[in-house]
Amino acid sequence: MTEPAALARADIDRAQRQLAGHVVRTPVIRNDELDRLAHARVWLKAECLQRGGSFKIRGALLAVRELAAAGSRGVVAQSTGNHAIAVALAARECGLPAVLVLPTDAVPAKIRRIEQAGAVVVQTGTVLADRMSEVDRIRNRRGYDVVDPYENPVVVAGQGTATAELISQVESAGSALDAVVLPVGGGSAIAGASLAAEGSDLAVVAAEPVAVPSLSSALHAGRPVTVTPQATVADGLRPDRIGLLPFSIIRDRVHTVVTVDEAAITSAMCAVLYRSRLLVEPAAATALAAALRVVEDSAGKVRDIGVLLSGGNVEHGLVQSVLADYDDRPAGPSSAPGDRS
Repeated sequence: MTEPAALARADIDRAQRQLAGHVVRTPVIRNDELDRLAHARVWLKAECLQRGGSFKIRGALLAVRELAAAGSRGVVAQSTGNHAIAVALAARECGLPAVLVLPTDAVPAKIRRIEQAGAVVVQTGTVLADRMSEVDRIRNRRGYDVVDPYENPVVVAGQGTATAELISQVESAGSALDAVVLPVGGGSAIAGASLAAEGSDLAVVAAEPVAVPSLSSALHAGRPVTVTPQATVADGLRPDRIGLLPFSIIRDRVHTVVTVDEAAITSAMCAVLYRSRLLVEPAAATALAAALRVVEDSAGKVRDIGVLLSGGNVEHGLVQSVLADYDDRPAGPSSAPGDRS
């Protein structure tokens, strides 16, 4: 097994300079109702308003631009959706053909966005190993370069710029975060956040569905392991194995992992929509649900908590079904339950 590339805070700073003017400096949203619900100041980094509908464009754009400059013939990547959208957009911008490999049960809205960007979609299997095998086949057959969502250090550095921006934006508002919460799929976001927080007292908290505890299982085992995923509404957090590079960064830096059940995810998704007027996908809502748990468990020690709302690419039918079951009566943090790992 190849030793993961070393990354540091300086790589996040470099990525920020390279991305300047190419991605949206998304707003950080505050809402009095959410603050009262959490008994803390909640700072929502609205990456749902980012190009491509998620923070993933940050890492993808850096990686694809680098490959294009090196004379790439084309790119291929696997994803549950958002990384694929980002790679498709980046490839179009760089004039490269792209093939994106998604699971057979990928969200139709995400498939449409990829195809609208001019890329080819290939669907196979429902687990990470299936997609990785197809990526290898396409790479060998077409000679395309792989834009891995987890193991590419350029991608990880790019994803970390979202948290670096959040930290800076909160400081510009005259506050400082005690903790930042990010959703975990393959691990690039939480790894980038860990690097962005390097040298500070900021607690980096990972949020993952109870149904897919890939990071929790890896930390317990001391290495990435493949878990058996259960059904989850958070399609963006379905990778059944944490990336080796992200894990090498996370294992000594992440403060804690909060696992969140399905009811808490959908409740948080509705809370963001009704209270902050932001439409987010379940993966992003997972981070807010976990943030409410962190505040509840901290006994007042967390006064300012940042949440990366990672994306907003959600199927209309899911929004309708979730809203139909939502009870908007006032509730405290305990309404967003989850198991603490």
